[in-house]
Amino acid sequence: MSSPRPRSVTYRARRIHRWLGLLIGVQFVLWTVGGLYFSWTDLDAVHGDHLMRPAPAVDADAARIAPGAALAALRARTRVDSVAAVELASVVGRPTYRVTYFATDGARAIKRRQLVDATTGALRGPLDRDEAVRAARAAYRGAAPVTGVSLLTADSVGAHHEFREQPLPAWAVRFGDAEGATAYVPAELGQVLRIRNDRWRAFDFLWMLHTMDYAGRDDFNNLVLRAFSVLGLVTVGSGFLLFALTSPTLRRRPRVEPTHHAHKAPVTNAASRA
Repeated sequence: MSSPRPRSVTYRARRIHRWLGLLIGVQFVLWTVGGLYFSWTDLDAVHGDHLMRPAPAVDADAARIAPGAALAALRARTRVDSVAAVELASVVGRPTYRVTYFATDGARAIKRRQLVDATTGALRGPLDRDEAVRAARAAYRGAAPVTGVSLLTADSVGAHHEFREQPLPAWAVRFGDAEGATAYVPAELGQVLRIRNDRWRAFDFLWMLHTMDYAGRDDFNNLVLRAFSVLGLVTVGSGFLLFALTSPTLRRRPRVEPTHHAHKAPVTNAASRA
C-alpha cells in the first residue's frame, strides 16, 4: 500500500491564506471603513466645536476678593491638604473662583472642586438644573429648543458613554436640532465642557471597531488588537509567499540550450599507409 503523497508548500500556503483571510477579512473591512470616515470627516465638526461658543471672559475688575481669601473661606469649612488650581471663570454670569484641591480620606487623597463667588467670597454649591440649562443655552451657538435634561452620575455613565472619563456629576442638556446636540455641564465646574453630536457618535462607534476595545473603546494596547495585528501580518506574508510560489514569471527557469559537439570522421592518410 502506497504512503499518502506529502502536501506541497503551495497547498499549505493557500490553505493558511484562505482561512486567515476568512478570519480577519471582516476586521480589515471595518478598519478600512473607519479609516475612510476618520480621514474624510472634519474633526472640528466631529468634536462639536462649531456648536460651542468660547467661554466668556471675566472683567479684570470684577473679582473683589483675592484667591487667598477664597482658599481661606474653603479651609474654614472643609479639610484642604493641597491645592491643584485656582481659576477665575464666569459661572452663570458671575465671576467665580473654581478651586481644585485634594483632601485625604483615610489612606488616599481625593480630588475635589469648589466654586467660590469672587465678589462676595461665599462658597456656592454645584449648578442645579435651571443653572445648567442657562449655561448650556449661553454656550450653544444654535437656536434649537432644549428637549431634555438629565443628571449624570458615576452609576449612569459607563465605559461606552460619550461623556466617559469626564468630571461628574454633570448635567446633560439635549437640544432639538438636526445634529442631535447634547451639552454636558459638570455641576462642580459651572460651565459647558463638551457638546456632542451625531457625527461624534458615529466617530466614537467606528473608533471602538478600529481599536477593537469593546470594553472601554480607548485602549490601543488590548490583546485582541495585538492578536489581529499579528494575524494580519501573517495573512499578508502568506499572500506574498503564495504569489511567489504560483507566479509563472518567478517560477520560470532560464532555458539551458544543449551543447552540440561535432563528430568528425577520422581522416585516413593514404600516404602514411603507403
